[in-house]
Amino acid sequence: MAGASIAGPALAHWLRRRGAEVTVVERAPGLRPGGQAVDARGVAKEVIRRMGLDAAVRAACTDTAGAHTVDIDGNVVQTFSAEDDGGDGFIADIEILRGDFAQVLYDDTRDGVEYLFGDRIAELGQDADGVDVTFASGGRRRFDLVIGADGLHSSLRAMVFGPHERFIRHLGLVLAFYSVPNEFGLDRWYVEYQEKGSGRSAALRPIQDATRGMALFSFPAAEFDVDHRDVEAQKRLLREQVADLGWLTPRILAHLDDAPDFYLDQVAQVVMDRWSDGRVGLIGDAAFCSSPMSGQGTGLALVGAYLLAGELAAAGWDPAAGFAAYEARMRSFVEDNQEIGRLHVQIRGGAEPDMETLMPLVDRAINGMELPEYA
Repeated sequence: MAGASIAGPALAHWLRRRGAEVTVVERAPGLRPGGQAVDARGVAKEVIRRMGLDAAVRAACTDTAGAHTVDIDGNVVQTFSAEDDGGDGFIADIEILRGDFAQVLYDDTRDGVEYLFGDRIAELGQDADGVDVTFASGGRRRFDLVIGADGLHSSLRAMVFGPHERFIRHLGLVLAFYSVPNEFGLDRWYVEYQEKGSGRSAALRPIQDATRGMALFSFPAAEFDVDHRDVEAQKRLLREQVADLGWLTPRILAHLDDAPDFYLDQVAQVVMDRWSDGRVGLIGDAAFCSSPMSGQGTGLALVGAYLLAGELAAAGWDPAAGFAAYEARMRSFVEDNQEIGRLHVQIRGGAEPDMETLMPLVDRAINGMELPEYA
């Protein structure tokens, strides 16, 4: 399996429990700390419970009490509580930094799963009985199945299914975030300023380390051609787009060059007709990224991991049957969550939401999957 963020280790957990021997390869030299806050809502919380990780995940949560949207002068316009909608609202009661969640999953699986850090799949070839993998380090191994859980810019997807532009759909928005010193008085409340009708926003969220916070920016971009590995170009773009945004933006940007964890990328989705090819499959953002604007990327990864492992085992590890059953169960759930992501981008751009359509869609996107009870 390629990728050791959330989808990969979650799938490793379930594959191991179904009796498989699992190897996870990750190009980074170790787990990547920090990152954006991710949420678990509805059926995803049930997956965490079935993993036996509810207590560990909740212990690592940001403990965010809620969110305030503010005007340019900092006056509160609207308030959301983490208790809204049974903990499944705008601020979920399970909210955790991506890196902290990855650590929980790694700690859970490290004793029963082989992790190869600082390496990647360079080549692969498959036949009816298995997949031959050549690693960048020069090692060669043969596996029964190979799964790509390596994110929006999945190298494995490009290697097997085709170039990124065939599958990535840019939604016209760019998102950036990085950690900053907590000189803003953050205390369990997420605070966001949205410039009316423009799609531009700035926000600050608390994290477990009370001496620091997480800064977030979004801005519209009809096209996006900045290399996701060119950090300096990304920082220049951010400054160009938000320097005049107002609110606390100048103070937040003052810490940009010191940020150890800066991230900027397009808000995009991955749309594919199929998530498998022979003995190679995809999961998480590599297969069906719904974009951060859906709030459901982690939920899709967790639910997908549970279903993929369960269906493969139920099919006696026959890849054609297992992958087909996984896709059949997962497809409509993915489509609902991707629609949520697209609608939220439109609303940020000034569109008026149709609440009669939106609310049933949100319910399906959070709770619209019935989890099978696998043996």
